[in-house]
Amino acid sequence: MRGWNPERVAQAAGARLLAPAPTRQGPERTTIDSREAAAGTLFVGLKGESTDGGRFAAQALAQGAWGILTTPEHAEAAKCAPPGALLAADDPLKALQRLATAWRRHLKAQVIGVTGSTGKTSTKDMLLAVLARHRRTVASRANLNTEIGLPLEILGAPEGTEVLVLEMAMRGAGQIAELAAIAEPDVGVIVTVGPVHLELLGTIEAIAAAKAELIAGLPPHGTAIVPANEPLLEPHLRSDIRTITFGPGGDVELMSADGPQVEIDCAGERIVLEVPFRQVHLRHNLLAVTAAAMVVGVRPEGRIEVALSAGRGEPAELSSGITLIDDSYNANPLSMRAALDFLAAIEPGRPAGRRIAVLGDMLELGPGELRYHEELGGYAHRAGVDMLVAVGPLSAATSAAFERAGGRETHTLADAAEAAELVPRLAAPGDVVLVKASRGVALELVCRALAGYSDEGTATAIPSDAPPRADRAAARDAGRADTSQ
Repeated sequence: MRGWNPERVAQAAGARLLAPAPTRQGPERTTIDSREAAAGTLFVGLKGESTDGGRFAAQALAQGAWGILTTPEHAEAAKCAPPGALLAADDPLKALQRLATAWRRHLKAQVIGVTGSTGKTSTKDMLLAVLARHRRTVASRANLNTEIGLPLEILGAPEGTEVLVLEMAMRGAGQIAELAAIAEPDVGVIVTVGPVHLELLGTIEAIAAAKAELIAGLPPHGTAIVPANEPLLEPHLRSDIRTITFGPGGDVELMSADGPQVEIDCAGERIVLEVPFRQVHLRHNLLAVTAAAMVVGVRPEGRIEVALSAGRGEPAELSSGITLIDDSYNANPLSMRAALDFLAAIEPGRPAGRRIAVLGDMLELGPGELRYHEELGGYAHRAGVDMLVAVGPLSAATSAAFERAGGRETHTLADAAEAAELVPRLAAPGDVVLVKASRGVALELVCRALAGYSDEGTATAIPSDAPPRADRAAARDAGRADTSQ
């Protein structure tokens, strides 16, 4: 917003300008953290559960901030601070959101909104990798996908941005609608619909309706990209927008996958890509990425260099000879099964190597939570898990079901701290270890413990064209161990 003067910023936010900035230029960036307030920064003081950010408005100005946007009382109090734009709004969050919408319109960028019960972050990451080679693209970072994070990401897009890829999260009804109203997406991608947040929404149909708020938020002649043959979304499709389906039987299908190379049929057009991942669910999400890219005028081609966000299931070979699949960021029944399928597809490093699944509680599943955990135990056995480490009170049901199904070895632990203590002692060279749970279980502690267990945490991502796991182990045994320290 550097090209906007203080009056225009205030007007766009629906705020009152109590004092102009010393400069006629606008802010370069926006933050809600006073510690990040510096020259060129607009600090927005939001009221949180435990503190009111507006109390730090004067401090932000003292640090050189371009200006502050907060409640009238805090803005008035900041008049005694060093000069800066003083913007007052009764609801600073709504003002922040209005400002973001105004900037989105000013950019005239194409906006792709991405949501789903699982896979929205990896889909966003892949979209950025595909689009950035052809268009000036900005994608939301990390988990900045809420009513606060999303407008900050829009405001962080520089002048000249051509495509905005925005992840949209929700925990209840109406939240995706709110995000869509802020971002005004041209394209809406719903990656999956599954049993997530049942504790708040109650039924899978309610979850589908909440995700479909993205479809409702599209403009006439916008484009919705949805899974093929998903009956839960059918009541929410619109006749005045274009709908593209992906997956088996859809408009965009996977024709073949041979090693890193995938062949995609995109509405009759053959697209061949080389990807650095082997997970079936990621290749499925790549179909949605292909569809969205084509809609905004980009034809995916060649090798897709994508850096998946941390904790999203990228396998890494630790120097101890253990292969770690760190999928600890979050979990639900759909993503747990996908992770177990991927674990089943990886060959252990040695004949005695094992597939170890460290699975923690899946949260917010409502009254049926025990049933989902029990079903997971049976699925883990069918997926060929040799050892199950269940972490948390709900996962005790997973452990019991695994044993009933014929599972050979189980360990039931109270929390992540116990798991971080035990798992490095259980795992051995040649083992493949999957770590996955809901975010609240904090199983990243286990991943750190495993990395620390192997030569001060060194780990190497496994390339998609690497030889089979057993061959890599043999090469290591043949002499690389002498130089690995």
